Amino acid sequence: MLVHPTTEGLLALNMTAMAEGLVEQRGHPDYESLGFEERLGLLVDRELLARENRRMARHLKAAKLKVPATIEDVDFRRPRGLDRSQVLSLADAHFVEHNQAVLVIGPTGVGKTFLACAFAHAAIRRGHTALYVRAPRLFDEIAIARADGRLARLMASWARVGVLAIDDFLLRPLAPDQSADLLEVIEDRSGLRSTIVTSQLPVSMWHEALGDATIADAILDRLLEKEHRIELHGESLRRPPPTNAQTKSTTGRSSRRAPASEAK
Repeated sequence: MLVHPTTEGLLALNMTAMAEGLVEQRGHPDYESLGFEERLGLLVDRELLARENRRMARHLKAAKLKVPATIEDVDFRRPRGLDRSQVLSLADAHFVEHNQAVLVIGPTGVGKTFLACAFAHAAIRRGHTALYVRAPRLFDEIAIARADGRLARLMASWARVGVLAIDDFLLRPLAPDQSADLLEVIEDRSGLRSTIVTSQLPVSMWHEALGDATIADAILDRLLEKEHRIELHGESLRRPPPTNAQTKSTTGRSSRRAPASEAK
């Protein structure tokens, strides 16, 4: 068997994992008991897995997620209004396939950022692209791009992303030009792509915070048309749950911290 030419051919075709698998099979007698199709199937599976891992790594890097969150790491034990069935349903990323929005609302520290990143990660697992950006940074990037003539390209790149996760939405009321820019971002995605939004501000107060009433109507009409809403409450996850000693005494303090993974 011409092993070396075959290996070189696989490398030339950028099938590195198959080439490595072929070398491994030749070095292990256990594979000799398998038929040709079985051995070929193992090589193909190895190549497919390697390519999927590379795709995941590439898309996760491009997504710039603030935290390496996954659905498996979501803490359902702390009471904060989190519905397990809703979260697991969103993890299937059907909301991306149907171009729907996900709104995560709640006070600081209850895990809004973690959930947004976990949903974006779940979407990437299922073949979609994603991008995380804080709302204040989004407006900064728009201003810089407008100044150096890149605005059209920036908007087009955001419009192509399968899931755009906008964190810290409406931390402060928007200026008229910011509301107009936000409308363009949302309009490019309406009915075509999915958007995840996290905010400390209740949805009932968004209209006022968006400024111009006409623009606010347009933004909310597009965001709320097809949305899944998660409304969180309770104490910050950055605070550790009370220990038995703390429940018996009000003088002692625990030095234990909440896990950093979801204290966002």
